[in-house]
Amino acid sequence: MAKKPSKFLSGKRIDPTPIDKNTALADLIDESFMAYNAARIREACQLFSRKMLEPDTTVGITLTGALTPAGLGISALIPLIKAGFIDWIISTGANLYHDTHFGIGLSLHQGDAKLDDRLLREEEVVRIFDIFFDYSVLLDTDEFFRRLIEHDEFQKTMSSAEFHYLAGKYIREREKKLGLENKSLLAVAYEYGVPVYTSSPGDSSIGMNIAAKELQGGKLILNPNLDVNETASIVLAAKRGVIQNGKQSNEGGKSGIFILGGGSPKNFALQTEPQIQEVLGIDERGHDYFLQVTDARPDTGGLSGATPAEAVSWGKIDPDQLPGTVVAYVDSTVALPLITAYALARREPREPKRLYDRREEFMQLLRSEYDKSTRK
Repeated sequence: MAKKPSKFLSGKRIDPTPIDKNTALADLIDESFMAYNAARIREACQLFSRKMLEPDTTVGITLTGALTPAGLGISALIPLIKAGFIDWIISTGANLYHDTHFGIGLSLHQGDAKLDDRLLREEEVVRIFDIFFDYSVLLDTDEFFRRLIEHDEFQKTMSSAEFHYLAGKYIREREKKLGLENKSLLAVAYEYGVPVYTSSPGDSSIGMNIAAKELQGGKLILNPNLDVNETASIVLAAKRGVIQNGKQSNEGGKSGIFILGGGSPKNFALQTEPQIQEVLGIDERGHDYFLQVTDARPDTGGLSGATPAEAVSWGKIDPDQLPGTVVAYVDSTVALPLITAYALARREPREPKRLYDRREEFMQLLRSEYDKSTRK
């Protein structure tokens, strides 16, 4: 009698198609990324393209690490926004500061990380690993932001999303004057109505310049409370189907979080669900999709917000959706271009959701559900 095949042998047989000069990148990932972290990249590509980019899913992305100086804003993030594949963003301030260099016509260069930094200092060359640029790039970008926040429309308290939207408008105007296009993530986010938050407004050169202007009487304050509630309202609106349908739907919608790196932006995105459930007392179950690219480990305390399974215990991830989670332990500068190329090859563009334009609508939903809560 033949032995019954084990249920654990139901996975796809490892028998890849040989690679040749005509192999397309998306086919390469599907057919040749069979095991180890290559398999996690394949799973990440497929989760993002097949599930997270469905029309009923709202996609937030978090950016940690020096991604924009490496050109990934131009090569990957901007194409994803233009395709309607990114609906809202949480980033370190540093990524947005360095993104601005490109939008105002400043240059960054490939370099040699093995050079003596004392020699670079003598030449007034600043180094981010193997990315080099002149010290004047920092000074010119600081000057841009200082002049920017002197405008009357910046003399008030606002969320970081409103600040980045206004900054994106001015960066886009500078691009036009310089004959540039699609160089700044903030400028494209402004054009497509993608709200951009930063979880730690003072932790970057942008925040440093805002603080400096306050010493001279500037009235601009970035209020983190607005960010906490606005991001929670986006997730609630997504889960209630408001984003997709314009009103609450019995079928609801889904929320997906795409995490590059970890750190404060990761937690800020994931804490939206505890804010809804634990703090506001609103009935919810967690994000539906969780995709993270990281080189950190949970056992050292370095994997901020930890694994998807641990996030379930906090209410951050819907326990019924745990199979819809992938963690790829690989460099974001390797994974993001691959995931971007795969998604653009496998999915047609989505209609931009323009969530920035609907922030007050989403906040009204959050307030109305909080009013019904017994947690107040």
